[in-house]
Amino acid sequence: MKKLIFILLLASPIMMNQLSAQPEGGRPNDKARLYTLISDEWDFRMGEYPMWASAIGLEGYDAKIAEVGVEAEKRRARYWQNCLDKLGNINRSALDTEDQINYDFFQLVMQDYLDHYNHETYLIPISSEGGFHTGFMYSVSDRNYDSLEDYENYLKILAAFPQYCEDHLELMKLGIKKGMVASKAVLKGFDANIDPHIVDDPVDSYFYGPFVDMPEHVDAKHGNRLRSKAQSLIKKDIVPGFERIKKFVAEQYLPNASESVGVSALPKGGEFYETRVKYFTNQDISSEQVYNIGLKEVSRIRGEMEAIIKQLEFEGSFEEFLQFLRTDPQFYAKTPKDLLKEAAYICKRVEYQLPSYFGKLPRLPFGVEPVPEHLAPNYTTGRYASGNMANKKAGAYWVNTYKLESRPLYVLPALSLHEAVPGHHLQLSLAQELGEVPEFRKHTYLSSFGEGWALYAEYLGEEMGIYDDEYAQFGRLTYEMWRACRLVVDVGLHMKGWSREKAVDYLANNTALSIHNCNTEVDRYIGWPGQALSYKMGELKIKELRAKAEKEQGGNFDIRAFHDLVLSYGSVPLFALEDIVITWLEN
Repeated sequence: MKKLIFILLLASPIMMNQLSAQPEGGRPNDKARLYTLISDEWDFRMGEYPMWASAIGLEGYDAKIAEVGVEAEKRRARYWQNCLDKLGNINRSALDTEDQINYDFFQLVMQDYLDHYNHETYLIPISSEGGFHTGFMYSVSDRNYDSLEDYENYLKILAAFPQYCEDHLELMKLGIKKGMVASKAVLKGFDANIDPHIVDDPVDSYFYGPFVDMPEHVDAKHGNRLRSKAQSLIKKDIVPGFERIKKFVAEQYLPNASESVGVSALPKGGEFYETRVKYFTNQDISSEQVYNIGLKEVSRIRGEMEAIIKQLEFEGSFEEFLQFLRTDPQFYAKTPKDLLKEAAYICKRVEYQLPSYFGKLPRLPFGVEPVPEHLAPNYTTGRYASGNMANKKAGAYWVNTYKLESRPLYVLPALSLHEAVPGHHLQLSLAQELGEVPEFRKHTYLSSFGEGWALYAEYLGEEMGIYDDEYAQFGRLTYEMWRACRLVVDVGLHMKGWSREKAVDYLANNTALSIHNCNTEVDRYIGWPGQALSYKMGELKIKELRAKAEKEQGGNFDIRAFHDLVLSYGSVPLFALEDIVITWLEN
């Protein structure tokens, strides 16, 4: 989630705004104080998380790594609490619409950081999809490798890995003592994220990748020395680090892992989950209300799915139709390349339609790539990985080619619309091109908006004519049903005492997702409380705002103008998006 990777330095336009907001001979006004607070906090955050700063193209951070430990967490929390205190002294009503968005967004982010600190989530730095070790791994692909200095800095990062591991393991040991541990249910496949990095030959390591095709001007003078050093570090530091993680999890962590799958079983877990509901929906709503919305949506979508089965004249029950979809070879690609080609073809069909639905399109291109092999077994079916112009990287629509028998073609149109265009690629790439916007907004991903938009993009594919047969239509509905089920399953797991098996069965009985996907998805929900709520709740809000605009504007409604408006502020809280649309309709 998972991570926007782009940078435009806080520069003259914002700086000029701050200067112009200073009254002569007086105290800075509220606008200037807000921008100073936001700018200072961004600098603080980049200093605290230098690998993130490096990934988004900032200079001066490439040889640094974040401090890990309880004292570091305390320091950050004190700073963020101070930010909230200062924010409370700024008169929000004195700000214009844009700066009220900045104010509200900043407040939301600061409070989220404090909620995590107050509930000590840093003591559980692993989940079914990975954790601190995979985060370290991602930093490899996000870096630039253009100069000798780039490679030297990367070697320093590799050398820091043993201490990085040890510090995280110390947090996990403390988590065991305090009862803050991951669920045993999601740790069964944990070794799949570890074993690919325990290699006999360093050149086979993922971390050796940057040294395979080095720039000629670096390779000619320094290549042999750099490669030798990299191999030594991988053998001495990287491989033993992953072996240490594997040993610790197997011998100390797993025996003490939680038998429960719900976060409410953890200290103050129920209270924490309600903060997740509010954060991931951007609404003042309870988990029980979300659960009931989910039940209603599941019932509605089930009716539409059964109507399609009737159109197909399938002779059998709903369950038998799902079994037919899961097992008939006609619905599955024969090779990974076939699956990737089909995904690319769908994306091109969608791109052809985009000018009819959007007035502004991004400069950054994207490609279709397989999920990296070492991640694929426990990874979701597809994901978008942001690119950025500063680091010379296109966006990537990742398609999981592991276990092709669990990757049905009938859901591929919906997946492609969601992850690529007009979903995440369009939304995130346009956000990178925003002008006078504080940096934290460009690099904060609100899944209520982003995932809500991507699910809306799946719906938009119906208007575009992308679902060209009943099976693809059923695939769209099974994806929508999947997100509706999340409202029920996530709350069920974390607040209603559901077992993992009950959650898997609920998904399997209501969607055409493969059983493999049902399992990996439920494990994801267990390890990431509340995030699964953002998709459907976000989509419902965007659809609600579109319906309001269509009703008020009648024949003057312009779908291109509406979509451009929704995406024009980047990722924003849904309550802010609602204000934006209402203001637009009033003008």
